[in-house]
Amino acid sequence: MTRHLLLALASAMALSHAACDAEKATTKHEDSMKITLRVGDKTLTATLIDCKTTRDFVSLLPLTLTMNDLFGREKFAHLPRAISTEGKRTHTSEVGNIAYWSPGPDVAIFYRNDGEKIPNPGLIIIGNIDSGVEAFN
Repeated sequence: MTRHLLLALASAMALSHAACDAEKATTKHEDSMKITLRVGDKTLTATLIDCKTTRDFVSLLPLTLTMNDLFGREKFAHLPRAISTEGKRTHTSEVGNIAYWSPGPDVAIFYRNDGEKIPNPGLIIIGNIDSGVEAFN
């Protein structure tokens, strides 16, 4: 089953130009930002982390994406273009992770953890759903 997902910037971006400067980003609040996700009739928030991949992702917003299910653990969608791959890569995921998978180029939201490792080149985690990840089941 596919779902449509609207990703939009929250009204106030905490990821300011000053926070993008690693020397000036000194607190958790300064180096993260909130976005709003709409899944069907539900509205969720997510907190994005500050890295080059995330900043490039934010440059694409707002987006409406058609999400597809993969392995009963994640929803994914193709992005309109590839984004930076300079973020830290991982081969594991946690429930609520929002991640970039560069071969796609896809964004994925993990709603279940099956313990499987992510194949190479791995994922770049760009944020986490704050609550309500069950909307993706």
